[in-house]
Amino acid sequence: MSVPEDLDLHLDQYDYALPPSQIAQRPTAHRGDSRLLVLDRCTGAVSHRRFGDIVDLLAPGDCLVVNESRVLAARLLGALDTGGRVEVLLLRPSAEDSAVWECLARPASKGRPGRRVRFGAAPWIEVEFLGDLEEPGAKRVRVEASIPLEEALQAVGHVPLPPYIQRPDDEEDKDRYQTVYASVPGSVAAPTAGLHFTEEILERLTTRGVTLAKVLLEVGIGTFRPISTERIDEHRMHSERYRVDGAAAAAINAARGAGGRVVAVGTTSVRVLESVASADGSIAAAEGETDLFIRPGYQFRAIDALLTNFHLPRSSLLVMVSALAGRRRVLAAYREAVAEGYRFFSYGDAMLIHSDRRSTGASEARASGERSPSAG
Repeated sequence: MSVPEDLDLHLDQYDYALPPSQIAQRPTAHRGDSRLLVLDRCTGAVSHRRFGDIVDLLAPGDCLVVNESRVLAARLLGALDTGGRVEVLLLRPSAEDSAVWECLARPASKGRPGRRVRFGAAPWIEVEFLGDLEEPGAKRVRVEASIPLEEALQAVGHVPLPPYIQRPDDEEDKDRYQTVYASVPGSVAAPTAGLHFTEEILERLTTRGVTLAKVLLEVGIGTFRPISTERIDEHRMHSERYRVDGAAAAAINAARGAGGRVVAVGTTSVRVLESVASADGSIAAAEGETDLFIRPGYQFRAIDALLTNFHLPRSSLLVMVSALAGRRRVLAAYREAVAEGYRFFSYGDAMLIHSDRRSTGASEARASGERSPSAG
């Protein structure tokens, strides 16, 4: 029986079995103590390490690219005058009016236009619902606060943990659901591959001769949107804001020019770099929005390796890593990770997808795809 040429475009080919007990509900006791599965994207070979070994797996001259976005405590829980409960997750402010935000409301029926809900007492945040957006449950709201909004969110808001972490957020999450280099507020989900790094590991990498470049992508509503189409090439991503400054572009280009590898930390860093890369892989300073969806068939230009976490079945993120290393190799590695008891998803263990030799375009992994960023 022949195999269809477009087999990798069917969503059901990106599924795997995962025992619920392996979905990490909390971070490791100490940052940096996670396990690290290493996948050679050219051969499919797998090895099992500790995260601290990343220092030995990267070489002098490599450039590690991280997303410096900081997670907002943007989840608001409150009560209506009628006694019902309402939850609002602030997503991002309007480019035209910083007081007007996109949000997700639950239950959506409680967010009728004109309704006002106050969260907290001193300080407080008040949300006025203005209207519906296209996404189910998405609303446009006007936000006021008794003190600067970011400070009010720190006092009143909750850490927006993903739904598969089935517990309330607590004080530990305020620290551990942020990377140690997070500095620019704006995301509603953490760039979780970076959660494993400690200041000490970063210092060891610098001493080894690995350079660090910081880019920005504000993780938004797309994180909460599953692939709902049978064919993945029919899926459309939400746009997210990004920025690459001149210093980051220079560091990345210098590493590439000297023969070093560009190692993206997390899928968010990949989306930024691939959105701004030129045909030869060079990076220019830019900012704008991208709805780039990387899927099998995509020709990688900017990155040579990826440090990432384990991703949900049937997700756009699993599709992306499959584009880099090949679907069969990735799913085989995932099955081995399950058998070896790895912890999965945001607070789970890490995975390094690389090759000992530098390659541009990930041609060994048969990668290619579509790109539609809008850079300013």
